[in-house]
Amino acid sequence: MVTDLDGTLSALADPTRRRILELLRDRPHRAGELSAAFAITAPAVSRHLKVLRRVGLVEERFDDADARGRVYHLRPEALVGLRAWLDQVQAFWTDQLGAFKEHAERLSKGQGQ
Repeated sequence: MVTDLDGTLSALADPTRRRILELLRDRPHRAGELSAAFAITAPAVSRHLKVLRRVGLVEERFDDADARGRVYHLRPEALVGLRAWLDQVQAFWTDQLGAFKEHAERLSKGQGQ
């Protein structure tokens, strides 16, 4: 199973897949329920679910009441790598903006010459 940042970002690049994750954030869903939420075919939703499963963002489990029925669940732990990367990017820009602010304040006080 691919769990790298590139795979996660690639999967999240599609708005339908992001919407699927939003729906699964609220509660697990069957594929049919997810299909009903979109104006696309059930096979198209299945292809999106396959991508999300491959990168580890979603897992499928069999329904206890109906062994043929699959229920899809969000795997929030799969977003840990993305969160860590975003934290690093945010820290970089926070540092850069802080340095720029200090520089601008020195210039405005005439100390930058």
